[in-house]
Amino acid sequence: MTLNFSKCSSVLITGASRGLGLQMVTHLVSSAERPSKIIATARNPAAAQELQQIAESHPGFHIVPLDVVSDVSVDAAVKEVSSIVGAEGLNCLINNAAILIASDLNTVTRDAMMKTFESNTVAPLFVTKAFLPLLKTAAVVGEGGGMGIHRSAVINISSFLGSIQLNWGEGATFKSYAYRVSKSGLNMVTRCLATDLESDGILLTALHPGWVRTDMGGPDAPLSAEESISSVLSVISRLTEKDHGEFLDYSGKKLPW
Repeated sequence: MTLNFSKCSSVLITGASRGLGLQMVTHLVSSAERPSKIIATARNPAAAQELQQIAESHPGFHIVPLDVVSDVSVDAAVKEVSSIVGAEGLNCLINNAAILIASDLNTVTRDAMMKTFESNTVAPLFVTKAFLPLLKTAAVVGEGGGMGIHRSAVINISSFLGSIQLNWGEGATFKSYAYRVSKSGLNMVTRCLATDLESDGILLTALHPGWVRTDMGGPDAPLSAEESISSVLSVISRLTEKDHGEFLDYSGKKLPW
């Protein structure tokens, strides 16, 4: 997959200490066409050994503390990121942080629903809202017209499990009320933001990374993290206004809502 982030000065990835977020960081820092500033967030950076090792050997890589469900933490992260990106603003925000709590009809609880909704649906909205001034700045100073990571983009890492249309027949095999509902909600958040931010030139896309062998995806998933993320980042690097407000998979194919 071709990857070109050379016209994107800055990328911020939430939930980057493990899984897909860590793979995104690993892939970007080693790319010849990488952004000059790569910002990885983690709830506890001191415990994120892999991120610390990357920081030691890659200039322009920054680790910022961020608990996406804490307004205090989000506000502090915005201040730190602002000092990193400066007058250029933030070109690309990837809302990747998420949780998965097993919750079929027999085991689902109110607490599981609310915690998952807070992390996977509410948090990406309020993280995006907090970073809006930096995203708007990047949209103004970005080179060229149109939409994309060369100006300003927000990528919400969603899941095909959030598709209402696909949750039927074979597609309904995976049982998780909390996770499926939270990702459906995230898709609506993406569409709402796409409507509200289009006039600012900020691209919004919901992206399904595939079923991946991670702690969350489990050992039976068909895709490795490397296979998924090489495709995901390639798709992100090619997004234009035609992808604004869409729900895509890791190959760039449109998914049904």
